[in-house]
Amino acid sequence: MAEVLALIDYGAGNLHSVANALKAAGAPNVAVTADPDVVRAADRIVLPGVGAFKACAKGLWGIPGMVEAMTERVHVGGAPFLGICVGMQLLATRGLEYGVTKGLDWIAGDVALIERTDLAIKIPHMGWNDVALGIHDPATGLIEPGEAYFLHSYHFAPADGRTVAAMTDHGGGLVAAVAKDNVVGVQFHPEKSQAYGLSLLSRFLEWKP
Repeated sequence: MAEVLALIDYGAGNLHSVANALKAAGAPNVAVTADPDVVRAADRIVLPGVGAFKACAKGLWGIPGMVEAMTERVHVGGAPFLGICVGMQLLATRGLEYGVTKGLDWIAGDVALIERTDLAIKIPHMGWNDVALGIHDPATGLIEPGEAYFLHSYHFAPADGRTVAAMTDHGGGLVAAVAKDNVVGVQFHPEKSQAYGLSLLSRFLEWKP
């Protein structure tokens, strides 16, 4: 049977574009779902996210049993997991936008406002930018160097540098991707990153961490 990929619908993601990109990358069965039972049975899980950390967290925790189903399937069942943009930021311990909001705490760290050290640097960080591999390779070959499309004002600052899979530069270094075991998150939007993004999604569909 074809793998089932659960694309989590919690009212905070660019679902149509992400679903289309996953299908274009070769996903045979994308289930856009808000059903924890579907997530619990999925072979792979993708958590998209756009907007504010606080609102996204509220939407995700607002679905009864969803966080528990994700945690069980990923940490007990070993399903590969991909977080996109705010979906990546939700992996953190907490977000600092509009007060302190708890995250999943799957990868320790904070999500904080990008500090503008140069007045020529615009916030949000928007548009195409380089993706450079981190010193370590916690994503085991999943992330490759290239150019991707970013759109964010807040950034993930991991507590452990060994979880940094890739970096980008916007008036200073910003984390472009994080990874730990079978969990990976990307700050950029693969669904808006053309060939680079589709290539990443294709590798995720084959990823066996």
